[in-house]
Amino acid sequence: MTLFHVAWSMLVGIIVGSLPGLTATMGVALMTTLTYSLDSELAILVLLCMYVGAIYGGSRSAILLNIPGTPASAATSLDGYPLARAGKGGYAMGLATAGSVIGTLVAILMLVMIAPPLAEAAMNFGSFEFFWLAVFGIVISGQLTADTTPLKGYIAGILGLMAAMVGSEGLHAHVRFSFGIDDLNAGIALIPAMVGAFGFAEVLTAMWNRRGVLASTKDKSDRTIPRLLDLWRFKWISIRSGIIGTLVGIIPGVGEDIGAWASYAAARRTSKEPDKYGSGSYEGLAAAETGNSAVVPGSLIPAITLAVPGSASAAVLIAAFFIHGIRPGPLIMIEQPEFISSVAAMLVLATIAMGIYGLALTRVFILVLKVPYAYLMPVVFTLCVIGTYALSQRIFDIVIMVGFGLLGFVLRQMKYPMAPLVLGIILGDLLDKSLRRGLTLSDGDLTPFFTRPVSAGFAALILISVMLNLPFVRRGLSRLIGRGRRTKNA
Repeated sequence: MTLFHVAWSMLVGIIVGSLPGLTATMGVALMTTLTYSLDSELAILVLLCMYVGAIYGGSRSAILLNIPGTPASAATSLDGYPLARAGKGGYAMGLATAGSVIGTLVAILMLVMIAPPLAEAAMNFGSFEFFWLAVFGIVISGQLTADTTPLKGYIAGILGLMAAMVGSEGLHAHVRFSFGIDDLNAGIALIPAMVGAFGFAEVLTAMWNRRGVLASTKDKSDRTIPRLLDLWRFKWISIRSGIIGTLVGIIPGVGEDIGAWASYAAARRTSKEPDKYGSGSYEGLAAAETGNSAVVPGSLIPAITLAVPGSASAAVLIAAFFIHGIRPGPLIMIEQPEFISSVAAMLVLATIAMGIYGLALTRVFILVLKVPYAYLMPVVFTLCVIGTYALSQRIFDIVIMVGFGLLGFVLRQMKYPMAPLVLGIILGDLLDKSLRRGLTLSDGDLTPFFTRPVSAGFAALILISVMLNLPFVRRGLSRLIGRGRRTKNA
């Protein structure tokens, strides 16, 4: 039964990732609403397979259509599509599959090594530390995922925090910001908001944007199984990209797209052929795919041990953990010490299934990409509505889903990032409770927020990261660096 669930959920995940307009977060959010009847372990397995498969599946449309199926595959399209246009699309997809498998396995190893000591260290965290951790996650995601300026990322994060403040607060059940609407007394539910922001908004965005042109050029020498010589040649790129992706995943709220771009940039800096990047480089393709797949297990490290999501999809997984009776956080090693090893085993099964599907069904996925939007998007919207309603059988949840979908669509058109918005919703409750518990413990004194060692470290990191994005600070640093170089040369 376990293998059956791995087989179908991985296939669905790859298809969701392959279709432009359907993201991993949307897939995990919709699947969460369909796993209530499953045993908790099987439900988590299905969701992890959906997550892994969707991130990997985005490479199919990135290579063949030049439209990333998920934002994580944007870097893949730079070299994947030129290879497909040159008649090597099959080999590009095979190499992307190998990179994804290697990146996920490297990250699983690091998950097993890092998560237990991190959970143990987090036992010493108090309300003061968790407050700054929540702020840190929103600030960092706002900086790294904004298309234009970090200010837009900060604005999106604050909007998410404002949404999280609606309804009964967590300590004394005092109702806030409901404006007399009784349905808002319970707050804005996470799953309807996320299905709207990532599901319905994606549907509207996909219908608004252009469709890609399928790369049809075929080379007779094209093959789907990568050569062992190429895999050996890229071994250091794959290992380095896997480590970079995992470390990016650990940072709260950053996401798979940053893992891919960071790995791609590192590979290009150290490459002997940097000029080929962007015009059909096997190295660049392998680095991007390895990096974005490694973020998946990496993002689960803070999600499991701190209950702070490493990515938007991990935020949905945290909600799913609670729904199925699993409490992520520092106590996970005491309450369910075997959970981390179980997750690692699930990810290994998902990785094996991903490799088998990726190499065996490459040609089949080309047919999936030909599904007309006129047929696809109504089905997705129907799933958004059904999945949202199934959560609590409340019509108002559908209203929330549609409202956040329209908000998400408008923000996307204005180049605002979605990750800080969603992170604001998921981390808002933690930030609010931690702040007020800390103030209660200190009798209203703010000093402990800045004098405790870990709190002071987080506060300093946040201040430095914000300051570095101010134009006059960056100009001053540039002048200092330039002056230092001139002095050295002299």
